[in-house]
This record gives sequence, structure tokens and C-alpha cells, in this order.
Amino acid sequence: MGLFSKKPALRTPLDGVDAVLADLDGVVYAGPGALPHAVESLNAAATTARLGYITNNASRTDASVAEHLSSLGLDVAPADVITSPQAAMRLLAGIVPPPATLLIVGGAGLVDEAEKAGYTVTRSAEDAPDAVVQGFAPEVAWTDLAEAAFALKVPEEDGGIPWIATNTDWTIPRERGVAPGNGTLVSAVHTAIGRLATVAGKPETPIFEEATERFGAKKPLFIGDRLDTDILGAVRAGIDSALVLTGIDRPKHVLAAPEGSRPTYILSDLRELHQPYPEVTSKDGVHSVNGASVRVVGADVEIIAEGESQIDLLRAGASAIWASGTPVFVLRVPERLYDDPFHRPLSLIHI
Repeated sequence: MGLFSKKPALRTPLDGVDAVLADLDGVVYAGPGALPHAVESLNAAATTARLGYITNNASRTDASVAEHLSSLGLDVAPADVITSPQAAMRLLAGIVPPPATLLIVGGAGLVDEAEKAGYTVTRSAEDAPDAVVQGFAPEVAWTDLAEAAFALKVPEEDGGIPWIATNTDWTIPRERGVAPGNGTLVSAVHTAIGRLATVAGKPETPIFEEATERFGAKKPLFIGDRLDTDILGAVRAGIDSALVLTGIDRPKHVLAAPEGSRPTYILSDLRELHQPYPEVTSKDGVHSVNGASVRVVGADVEIIAEGESQIDLLRAGASAIWASGTPVFVLRVPERLYDDPFHRPLSLIHI
């Protein structure tokens, strides 16, 4: 090696990526408004890669989502939006093909996709549906859940009909705070009938398969704000992922992330998509990112050096804890390691 040889330049998370797939709530917006730096960062990403949006929210159509995103300053067509109802129809087509009758529990987004796929839609178990498809909508009522339970009373192994859930997110962020998500509604039906739904959306793979196939992506990057749906789903689908700290999951969740839910990149906000991503080095048990260094000794997590950036300290701490193989709940973790100066909407501050 020459005396003045240079280290290879650090790569950004977007280097070599041919499709950027972004979650919506907590990544692009919270409520009706865009998150800081999201729009300009995604518009810049669109100059080198195909940009698509993946959402578990089944209450809106792809056209209404595209209209919302366009109003924020993004260039989005309905075909750029992949929804969990679309993934549900993809999954259902191999089980109960159209023009079968579906009992729909959910809103316009789910009804629209079912009708576009050629299915007949009903809201009543008395119409002898061939399957139940359940998705989130604010207007879903007890009567809707009861109709699903009536239709699903016979176990599938005994000749009962299939039950597809668009997603099982336990919570959904709103501008006023965090509200119960579709997972709570699916759980209500499960409690009544003792059956489990087949899930189409994140963290299951059908929604990612729909996205990569539609965009012809060979090396996609998925951006999300939740480890248990976004990152877990991307890992299951074999896709690189970036967790952005502008939504639900916080630094303490990153440190505790189980294997299989660990992102490729940890970002403060979407501007860091375009910045060189620092390399994590490990020597004698010390994990370092730029000037931040952390190690695990027995049950103690020790900060050797804080460095100049909280995000680098978090990256170093996560690397050290993940490599230790020790569950975080049995470790003594200094509070400084999970300080949370990262931006998120005021409505989510107390999560």
C-alpha cells in the first residue's frame, strides 16, 4: 500500500439503489403535513432512482394518497403508491379468484381495490361471502366486526372461508397522537372466533413483492419508522432498509431491536440519505462510529467516547449491543446512549 493511499470514499445509503420505497406516516408526513426535510430529500432521491410509496393504511385509495403527496410538493401518480389492499388482492387471487364475493371490513381504499380486481363486495355475512378481507378505516364499527365474526365462525380447516387482514399494526399515528390501529380490530375478531388472519401488508412479504415487481427493482431501499413492521418486513423480503427517527420508534427501541428487525441504516432524518454513511469499526470489543465509541462489558454498556453527534453515538451503541448477543433488558444502559434530540411531531412526544 502506498504511503499516501486513500481510504475508499464512504457511500451514501442511496448509492447503487434503483428504487426507493418509502413508508408514509412518520416518514413523509404526520397527519396532513410533511415532516421537515422529507419532501426535498425524496425529490432529490427521485433524480437517480424510481420512487414509490408503501403504506399499510387501507382506508384511502392509491389516487387519494397520490393527491395528498402531490399537495406536499412530491411528484406522485397513483401507480407510484402500493397499498396493503393491493397486496391483499394479490394474495387473495391465488386463494379465491374473482369474481368471488368478499365481505369487506374497512373503507374506500379496500373497496376500491376489491372492485378493481373484479370481486363482488358485500358488508353482510348473510350474502355467503367467499372470503373476509379486513382493513383499517376510522368508520369501522362493532357491527362490521360482528359481521366478520359471523362469516368466519367455521374454522378454515373445517371448510370455513379465508380471512385476509391488510395489516396488523397495533397503533396508527395521527396529528393529535397515537390511536389504535388495525391490529386491535383484527384482534377483536380473533377473540370472538379463535382464528388467525393471513396478513398481506407489512411486515409480511406480499406488499414488498408487489412493489419490487411493479417497479422492476433489483436493488431497492425501503425507508420506515417502525422496527416491528417496516424494518422486519424489509428484512423478510431481503431488502436493505433505513430507519428514520421522525416517527414512532425511538433510540431506545433501536438499541433493543431483535435480530431480524435491525435496519441497514439509522437516520436522523431523510437528509442523511444523501450524506456519506459512516462505517462502524470494531476493535477489542469497542464499536466506533466517527468519534463515538461504545462497548459491552458483562452486563454494562460503557460509553468510551461520546463523539460529536448523537446519531453516531446511537449507531455505535446499537452495533455494540447487537453484537453482544445479550438482550438489552438485562444490560445496564446509560441514559446518554438513548438521548432523543431527533425531530418528531409534538403529538408523538410522549410515546
